[in-house]
Amino acid sequence: MRTTTSRTVSRTVQLLIALGLLTAGCGGADTSGSGKPDPAPDTRPRALKVAKAWDGSPAADTWREGYYPMGDPVQLPEDAFHNDADKEAYITQNFVLRGDLPKSPQKDAKVTWRDGDSLTLPLMGARAAYEKLGGDNGSGPRLTVTGAKLGETTLATSRGPATVPAWLFTIEGYDTPLKRVALSSSKQPKPPIGPADSVSSELWDLDKLVEVSADGRSVTVLAHHGACDDGPAVDVLETDGSVVLSGYMVGTRDGVCTLQLLSKKVKVALDRPLGDRVLLDAFTGAPVHGAE
Repeated sequence: MRTTTSRTVSRTVQLLIALGLLTAGCGGADTSGSGKPDPAPDTRPRALKVAKAWDGSPAADTWREGYYPMGDPVQLPEDAFHNDADKEAYITQNFVLRGDLPKSPQKDAKVTWRDGDSLTLPLMGARAAYEKLGGDNGSGPRLTVTGAKLGETTLATSRGPATVPAWLFTIEGYDTPLKRVALSSSKQPKPPIGPADSVSSELWDLDKLVEVSADGRSVTVLAHHGACDDGPAVDVLETDGSVVLSGYMVGTRDGVCTLQLLSKKVKVALDRPLGDRVLLDAFTGAPVHGAE
């Protein structure tokens, strides 16, 4: 499950204060007195700055040479889930271990791309991978892990599909394993541009990348929004070297407003396949990628 960082909470508080959403009414974003929500922000200037900073930069070269997952590191059993309790256990990351986990047979492992390129990275142990799933996480429905073995799977990355090592966890009641990628991503390059101003900017940082379509013509991201709006929207700016996504909220409504940080999936269509272009968040100025 995603944990909200103190930076994100602070950013949310600043945004809600700036938009007037910590008042008794949620319509504080409207300063015209018309009762209508403010128009969508002009995201292009900031997106252009981010694209210009990244295109042709050493950071972009580092990104293209590394291993950065663009898909979910967990692949469910083929027949998941048998019931709502099992689904709840997975969503709440509640597992229980009823068996032994093997020790890693080696310290390093390779990720291999379709063009033959490969990269050697430290191998994540079975215990660490199990804890990434959630481990023994309290009361409520649980999925029971009875063992694991090292195998491999295919995962979308910033350099296209790759074959990566994965721990294959045996789940009680399921015929096929739950796969958890056994590599962590390469070290992130330092962005060549800083984040947008957290108070004056109308942009919101994106939560994470959910999926890149098989043909690369669309990406789905989790975008942040608050409790007093109609949800998030995401603009896109494409260049030869990058794709910059600008997240913001749309609409407000009257009434009592609570301070909440919410996320919603937004699918963004691209003019051409993503390819090896860097997918960037306009607010942070940093790459958008999937869960570790």
